[in-house]
Amino acid sequence: MTTRRNFLAGAAAFAAASGGPAWANQKIQLGIQLYTVRDDLAKDFEGTLKKVHDIGLRVVQSNLVMNGRQAPELRKNYDSFGFTWDSIHASGPALRDTAQATVDQSRAVGIKNITCSFPLYPTDRAILMAGAPLDDWKRNADTFNKIGALCKAAGMTFAFHNHSIEFKTIEGTPVYDTLLAYTDPSLVSMEMDIGWVRAGGADPVFYLTKYPKRFTAVHIKDLTSESIPNTNNKMNSAIIGTGLVDWKATLAAARKAAVSRAYLEIEEPYNPSPLGMVEASFKYLKGKI
Repeated sequence: MTTRRNFLAGAAAFAAASGGPAWANQKIQLGIQLYTVRDDLAKDFEGTLKKVHDIGLRVVQSNLVMNGRQAPELRKNYDSFGFTWDSIHASGPALRDTAQATVDQSRAVGIKNITCSFPLYPTDRAILMAGAPLDDWKRNADTFNKIGALCKAAGMTFAFHNHSIEFKTIEGTPVYDTLLAYTDPSLVSMEMDIGWVRAGGADPVFYLTKYPKRFTAVHIKDLTSESIPNTNNKMNSAIIGTGLVDWKATLAAARKAAVSRAYLEIEEPYNPSPLGMVEASFKYLKGKI
């Protein structure tokens, strides 16, 4: 349980980690979160990976199990195309109930980073979406610290991936800020989903600039103005460079932060298709990141 004393200590560490010089001209590798092409993978796994490779992407992020394939098989699949695969998304029971097993399984196949893709508490999604109380967000932060410690002991890193729900406010403060304040910077970093930050009515440049050391990865996602802002995890995706995100300013801020990986991710509905949007987005981003 987080006490006021623990919070103050964490806040001090957080402030220290947020200060100092920025990383000028940070090199960022561009990859893809394979969630984007999950339906294509379900129809033709190897064929879809080949198309992703042909587009020009060489880094992938996925779950530890995908399309019925266990981690060792995924490792062989990704390696056969020359993909770098060292980051996974995980959530739910895999992190709430069997975190050590998830860490062990990840390490066994060469994973270096585990990113929590969705809040772990409350377990009732309806309550979470309606507006979880502050104690649940503190519980998330405490759990992230514990999982982060497990990852650190295994020579790995741990991060949290946001949606727009984290920009609900409690007593005037976005819960995302609460997660930043209550998590230990030495154990928990942030994978900023740029599109979801924008969907929630917040400014990704603000967070990347204010807390540069907290962000080690980003998800590249663009969106239209329809139904924005909201904190209900809703958006209409756009090909990167055609939506609301100011990519020049955002990528400049990411390069000055601790961001080393950017994963292209596009939410449905897709227009014209997942792979079509990936290819057009990759062409836009080439030379800009």
